[in-house]
Amino acid sequence: MKPAFWARRAHKWIGLVIGVQALLWMLSGVYMTVVPLDVIHGDHLAHVHGTPLPAQTARVGADVLAKRYPQMESFRLKHVLEREVYEIRQGKQKYLVDAASGERLAPMDREQAIALAQSLYQGEGEVERVEWITRAPSEVKTRPVPMWAVHFSGRGDSTLYLSPDSGELLARRHDLWRVFDFVWMLHIMDYENRTDVNNTLLRVASVIGLGFALSGIWLLFYSFGKRRSA
Repeated sequence: MKPAFWARRAHKWIGLVIGVQALLWMLSGVYMTVVPLDVIHGDHLAHVHGTPLPAQTARVGADVLAKRYPQMESFRLKHVLEREVYEIRQGKQKYLVDAASGERLAPMDREQAIALAQSLYQGEGEVERVEWITRAPSEVKTRPVPMWAVHFSGRGDSTLYLSPDSGELLARRHDLWRVFDFVWMLHIMDYENRTDVNNTLLRVASVIGLGFALSGIWLLFYSFGKRRSA
C-alpha cells in the first residue's frame, strides 16, 4: 500500500483519539485568556490595605519580644481589627502578640473572624455562614489549618479563608475561580491534584497530538505534490 494510505489512516485514527482533548485544550485556553487573572485571584473581593502606624504609640521593643519568645525567627508590626499587634513567625507557625503589652493573643473566635472578613470584603453580599475548618477543602488544600471560612451571599458564592492565629487572609474563592480550577485540570490533564503540569498523561497526549499534526502536514504536501504532477 502507498504511504499516503497509511498517513490518511493514521491521521484519522489519531484525530479520533486526540480530538476531544484538543477541543478541551482550546476551550480551557479560551477561558483562561478571556477572564482576567486578577479577577480569578479575587482581587476585587477583598483588599488588604496597609494602615499607617503612628510613631508615638507605646510598643514593646524587639529585645522584649526576643526574651519572651526565644524561638522567634522574625516579627512584623501590623493592624488587625484596629489593634496594633506583632505577627511572630516561628518556623511554620505564626501567631499574634499585643504590641503594647507583648502578651500573646488567643486565636480569633467566630465573631472576630466575621468582623475581620467584613472589614476586608469589597463585595455587596452579607455574611451567610461561617465554618471552622480543620481539614482543608480542595480549593484551599495548600493552606494551613485550622482556618475560618466566611461565606458571603450574592452572586459568585464568595468565600474568604482566614487564619485564626495570624489574622491573615489565606485565600479568596468564588465561582469564577472554581471554574478556572476545573478547566485548568482539564488543560493540564491532572485529574487528582490539579498541579502537575508534567504528568505522564499530558506528555502522552502531547506526543499523540504532535503525531496528528505531522501526519496532517505530510498529507498536505502529498496533496499539493499530486496536483502538480497531474
